[in-house]
Amino acid sequence: MQLGSYQLRNNVFVAPMAGVTDRPFRQLCKELGAGYAVSEMAASNPRVWASEKTARRINHDGEMAPKAVQIAGADPQLLADAARFNVERGAQIIDINMGCPVKKVCNNWCGSALLRDEPLVAALLQAVVSAVDVPVTLKFRTGWDRQNKNALTIARIAEDSGIAMLTLHGRTRADAYRGEAEYDTIASVKAAVRLPVVANGDIDSPQKARHVLQKTGADAVMIGRAAQGRPWIFREIDHYLRTGSLLPAPCIDEVRHLMAQHLQAHYAFYGEYLGVRTARKHIGWYVRDLEGGENFRQQMNRIEDCVQQLDAVDRFFESQLAYGERLQYAPPAQPLAA
Repeated sequence: MQLGSYQLRNNVFVAPMAGVTDRPFRQLCKELGAGYAVSEMAASNPRVWASEKTARRINHDGEMAPKAVQIAGADPQLLADAARFNVERGAQIIDINMGCPVKKVCNNWCGSALLRDEPLVAALLQAVVSAVDVPVTLKFRTGWDRQNKNALTIARIAEDSGIAMLTLHGRTRADAYRGEAEYDTIASVKAAVRLPVVANGDIDSPQKARHVLQKTGADAVMIGRAAQGRPWIFREIDHYLRTGSLLPAPCIDEVRHLMAQHLQAHYAFYGEYLGVRTARKHIGWYVRDLEGGENFRQQMNRIEDCVQQLDAVDRFFESQLAYGERLQYAPPAQPLAA
């Protein structure tokens, strides 16, 4: 799949997720088969660019190309300035967020709230496309609510504005992450434009990825929450799409190595104090649905030292060898969606 001058190695992508898709996680997903990954959302307000939080969000030092940064805002000039600012610092693709349903984002008329103002959508997209010489992409939703769906209109505006790729989460802003994704809407958007279209929503297995591609005609799939704690899902989906066969669950020894790699990169990125605390959610996702995982998660949340946390995680996964050489997952309590 081609995106600007970049030939993506496959059509299985990592969704931008606030507090999740930092540089260490994006890089790990790419190493485990993801063809493309987008950063966490960064605000267009220049007053926060120098903050430690924003600086980390747009940090892609040493990351596998292409390096994509997602920006959010409701002022065309500020959004254009944010795009230039990130390109000057190495961003190779700019993604515009019109899909976030979170209230604090929508209350500032950012994210999916923008879908209510189609002229503003056009102004924002045109401003950013004109401001930079790298591909600009758009992530959006099917509409504000079930009574106000305008995905087709937004897609045509994006195409006319020079957007290079569309990612559509098959839900409205009001749906948040509830209900089933609207694959029929994604199919309609794909049929209406000449742009590459990426399908997002409820894709949590290789079989579901193939089903969604077939049903929508989309060019790629984007995986979000299903990758939390299971970054190898990208190679599993890619392999299944290419061969029709399923890979076995990863070997525990491999997972121990990946966990050490991920956590060490995480500590280096955040520093020890913040690193040990922000790593807890990742560890919780990794041990989810494993024997003893919930008890371990509660114990691990009391550890405040990186070395001790890393050792505890290694010992937990070593204990999983009692159940076989590969991870043995219990069925999830409810379907994942992303």
